[in-house]
Amino acid sequence: MKKLLLVAAISVSLAGCATNDPNQKAKTGAAVGAVAGALLGHSIKNDKGGLLIGTAVGALAGAGVGHYMDNQQQEMEAALASEQAAHNIEVQRLQDESLKIDVSSEISFDFGSAALKSSFMPTLMKVSDILERYPNTVVHVVGHTDSVGSESYNMQLSQQRAASVVNYFASRGIPSDRLVTVGRGEAEPRATNDTEAGRQLNRRVEIYVKPIIEGQESKAFQTPQSGQY
Repeated sequence: MKKLLLVAAISVSLAGCATNDPNQKAKTGAAVGAVAGALLGHSIKNDKGGLLIGTAVGALAGAGVGHYMDNQQQEMEAALASEQAAHNIEVQRLQDESLKIDVSSEISFDFGSAALKSSFMPTLMKVSDILERYPNTVVHVVGHTDSVGSESYNMQLSQQRAASVVNYFASRGIPSDRLVTVGRGEAEPRATNDTEAGRQLNRRVEIYVKPIIEGQESKAFQTPQSGQY
């Protein structure tokens, strides 16, 4: 009851401030969502074994979701401007408010390797710094390969590549209960595997940043399917 009263008091306080601010509704929603999320953090469970979300991870509510993800997208695009200009990174906003970051294999991994390229580290550092500032999200790292080699080999390689990125995020202080590792092997190509250009597009890592929305917490742990060509 004390916690609920605290949230209510903060809501009233925020609503009474800057009444002429046209963005006040969104700002109030973001602040209240963050406070409520902090209180709810102990009781949220995912749909894959009942893992508890850590106390630093909360649920966003109402208008706060879009505002929260708007800010995060703006920071991502600003930080990754040079990578986007070089077509090594692509940042997209999805219909469910998630962010999708496509990472080209040319900057991330050598052919047949799951070891992060040294040239990839500065990019991952930028991403992890922003993720740390926006804790009300779950981060899905999905590895993909082309069709060269057996299906089982490609599945294992895709899982190892996704794990390499996740391990890097964890080493930068992102809590493990916010990180999901997925390997899709050759099952979700972006282009044909009949050409080298197509195979290069298919060798990739995708990072999905999904908001934890109040009342829909388990959805944050559902890894999206990649669009196929």
